[in-house]
Amino acid sequence: MTDGYFPQLAAERPDIALCRASSAVARIAEAHARAAGLGVGPHLVLKMLAERGPSSQRALGEQLRIDRTVMVGVCDGLEQDGLVRRERDPADRRAYAVTLTPAGRRRLAAAETAVPALLDEALAPLNAQERGQLSALLLKLTAQR
Repeated sequence: MTDGYFPQLAAERPDIALCRASSAVARIAEAHARAAGLGVGPHLVLKMLAERGPSSQRALGEQLRIDRTVMVGVCDGLEQDGLVRRERDPADRRAYAVTLTPAGRRRLAAAETAVPALLDEALAPLNAQERGQLSALLLKLTAQR
């Protein structure tokens, strides 16, 4: 909708536009996640474990910006589904090391196949160059937070 009030508001208040865009992308991401049978948070946890190896719940939460109490629930669900294992961290016996299981690796691979369609839907108004610019700008905005 380009003839309403929102374009003017977005020009004056990019924070509002960013919140609205974030909500729209989150709705699309959740719909794709439901279709893939793996929520956005669990998907991100599996992805980080696959790329970085075993991590503490605390490190996962800090890196993915997931509240620690929410992270416990995410890890509980992933463990119940056999997608991760939680074991005492040998370096810190008070912490748990979360490890990806073979089943978790397979579930992640299946979920990753849906990502291009999600991005195409969520970022449809943008061309490839604009998508790259958006990614760079968002990284810049979130780098220090």
